[in-house]
Amino acid sequence: MIKVENLQFRYPKSDKTTLNGISFEIGRGEIFGFLGPSGAGKSTTQKILYKILSGYKGSVFIEGKNITSWDSAYLEKIGVGFELPNHYLKLTGKENMDLFASFYEKCKIEKSDELFEKFDLIDAINKPVETYSKGMKIRLNFIRAIQHNPDILFFDEPTSGLDPINAHKIKQHILNLKSQGKTIFITTHSMDTADQLCDRVAFIVDGNLLATDTPQNLKNKYGKEAVKVELKNGNTEEFSLHELGQNFAFLNFIKQGEVKKIYTLEATLEEVFIKITGKMLTV
Repeated sequence: MIKVENLQFRYPKSDKTTLNGISFEIGRGEIFGFLGPSGAGKSTTQKILYKILSGYKGSVFIEGKNITSWDSAYLEKIGVGFELPNHYLKLTGKENMDLFASFYEKCKIEKSDELFEKFDLIDAINKPVETYSKGMKIRLNFIRAIQHNPDILFFDEPTSGLDPINAHKIKQHILNLKSQGKTIFITTHSMDTADQLCDRVAFIVDGNLLATDTPQNLKNKYGKEAVKVELKNGNTEEFSLHELGQNFAFLNFIKQGEVKKIYTLEATLEEVFIKITGKMLTV
């Protein structure tokens, strides 16, 4: 669905290149994550893909067609969830959504009430957006991105600033969109969000892609195939997962006292990121 080849970009008056010849592909119906710290080039890449940045080098293809050859029909095909919501504050939530819906030929405005209900905004549907909390504005932003039923979705930090319950709802809806065949490109510095949602992820640092793979493959490669056992008496020991049930050292150890917990030593995605890039994730 999306193919990027040798993408390079430098902002005017900047002495530093933001993107250093990155290449990647995103398949139809895939959730693809760009992971990295602020300033890594995540949002810049997305802005090129939804055509608000030009002046880049390299090529971008959407459904096999160079993005420069797409006319306004491309805007019908995509939905964008910006990191920072930008609505008309004096208008109500519904007035905002009806206005944005009017930009799209295939958007059915009557469905907006269902989306307000789904994301717990129905009580505020006729209130001015200036009265909304930050989390409410973020959810309204999400509705705006999806209401015209686009084939490709770009989300920049889709759960940032949300409480756990609403973050879970957003993530679950993103997975539902995937099940409908949507192609979804997420940029985030949240490794937990990426691990839960993405089929594949790419680590980007200083405009360079340093690794691209499934989250599970990355965690398997850089973690330990072992478990750590902690007894209530404070004793701990690590054991290989290989034939663990026949490991007499493991069996003898758990007989020494009551087991407090057993957990695998699989690396987290954030630990993998640090190992590969040598950088901490900072917002």
